[in-house]
Amino acid sequence: MANDILTTAQAAKLLGISVRTAQLLIEGGSLTSWKTPGGHRRVYRADVEALVAGSDPAASSALVVVVAAPGRLAGYEEALRSVGECLADGHDDVHAAAVAIGARRPAAVVVDLEDGDPGRAALLRSLAANPALAGIRLLAVGSDGLASLQQLPDAVRGLLRDHAPPPPGTGDPAPPWPLAANENQRLAALDRSGLAQSPSEEAFDRLTWLAGRCLNAPVALLTLLTPTRQVFKSRQGLDMAETPRSWAFCNRTILQKGVFTVENLALDPEFRANPAVAGGPAFRFYAGAPVVDADGFALGSLCVIDHVPRILDEEQRRCLLTLAALASAEVQRRALDALNRRHGRAAGR
Repeated sequence: MANDILTTAQAAKLLGISVRTAQLLIEGGSLTSWKTPGGHRRVYRADVEALVAGSDPAASSALVVVVAAPGRLAGYEEALRSVGECLADGHDDVHAAAVAIGARRPAAVVVDLEDGDPGRAALLRSLAANPALAGIRLLAVGSDGLASLQQLPDAVRGLLRDHAPPPPGTGDPAPPWPLAANENQRLAALDRSGLAQSPSEEAFDRLTWLAGRCLNAPVALLTLLTPTRQVFKSRQGLDMAETPRSWAFCNRTILQKGVFTVENLALDPEFRANPAVAGGPAFRFYAGAPVVDADGFALGSLCVIDHVPRILDEEQRRCLLTLAALASAEVQRRALDALNRRHGRAAGR
């Protein structure tokens, strides 16, 4: 019986991840746990092995697959644009949706039943009956589910919400900046990526250089938000390599999907007392777009900053979104390469 129960360190070893990442998975609810009388976390070996069987040790996801009628799919995607914690993947074909669900193992699946379509209803029943997909939350709109599409954003936030407070050592449990509903899972995703612990790289430096040139901004950054720090994976026009997270304008950027801008930081009630605004370097303008991993977690942002107030035009917004998407693609490519290397080593044993 004792062999069926693992410590956090033993779970981390079995998963092939750091103890800190295992701790975040446990506290975020991806692994069921309990505390011993001495205050130590314990997990079941079967739950850890189930995560291993799921291909990626990080079974947590921010991806939401939406299955809806062709004429209603755009409405679902628009409703989920307000949920910054998730990445929506829409399908109007049941078979394509089933393939995506099996391949990507999303955090949740939203199924449109308002028109009574038997194919989507059958898909929902099939997903509910499949034990291999037990960790995926299912949400129906219409029939016996949500009464209307307007209820969807709050329902999805509830499904994605972390199940426990941040573990000890990961920062203030009530920091003075806004947090994603799934912040623990987001931090685990960042830790898995290894980006915050690695030096600057040319692939990202090219993107920040382009951002500065295209938007005519003196400062361009690729930021990563850890529990307590804002780390600059790439930077143009700025000497410092990181700041306290409390300084990060990007705390707002990662909570939405488009370009977040502040035209005059000195006049904004949220940012005018920020040390980077009130003191040197005396920033006045900020614009950023989220950088997202393959599971839909916003790890940080690609942003530009200026010392004078500004307004972005539509072409500049599109440019920043495009460069952030390229940064996201690079993050996702690296994760896929790392996964392929792990599988290659496992196959060679």
